[in-house]
Amino acid sequence: MAFGSSNPRTAAPTQTTAVYDEGLRAYMLRVYNYMGSALVITGVLAYLVAQMSVVTGSSGEVVGLTSFGATLFGSPLQWVVMLAPLALVFYFSFRIHKMSAASAQIVFWVFAALMGISLSTIFIAFTTESIARVFFITAATFGAMSLYGYTTKRSLANWGSFLFMGLIGIIIAMVVNIFVGSSAIQFAISVIGVIVFVGLTAYDTQRIKETYSASMDGEMTTKSAIHGALRLYLDFINLFIMLMQLLGNNR
Repeated sequence: MAFGSSNPRTAAPTQTTAVYDEGLRAYMLRVYNYMGSALVITGVLAYLVAQMSVVTGSSGEVVGLTSFGATLFGSPLQWVVMLAPLALVFYFSFRIHKMSAASAQIVFWVFAALMGISLSTIFIAFTTESIARVFFITAATFGAMSLYGYTTKRSLANWGSFLFMGLIGIIIAMVVNIFVGSSAIQFAISVIGVIVFVGLTAYDTQRIKETYSASMDGEMTTKSAIHGALRLYLDFINLFIMLMQLLGNNR
């Protein structure tokens, strides 16, 4: 009798599963690290640009724009600030497979920086305290839903069409409300937006998990991780914006 021997029929699959799980954890950690770094870049730039753009009173209220702020938000340049991140994310999504990993990283960091400039209006419009409060609420909600998407054994594929229709509805309603200016419509957009992006967080996390393959080379793994980070970054930012509309305090 040989003590400590193992069944050769089960040893290899067990080892393969362990290697796969370890690789998957490393891959998802990479996705979250890219996403977290992008959020830091966005947040720091948003704060700095806001500080450079406004003149505040003794109690912290905004009393006017600096020359820098007037140039950035009071001229046609404001449309560049608003639309540049959208143009870049479309470019990134369509070109990611043809880019090198290094180019994908550069585009991703540039996108995060442009989003920071665009989102500086949040620091202008809302108090710092309410921004911090909503950020932590967003982080907790995002973390819980992303964890659910990662750990659940239930397929969330059926959520995709429902969430996509909700997203299209939000975009159409936002365009309409630019001309209508209804606070009721804005409230409805924010409530529905929270529901949609909470769902997308879980859905996208599961999709990102499913895209991992142990056979991917280093270049492909990096590009796939960056693309996944972009999806989760957009879920987080949009959830944060919708919650700010509901819970933020104006300056």
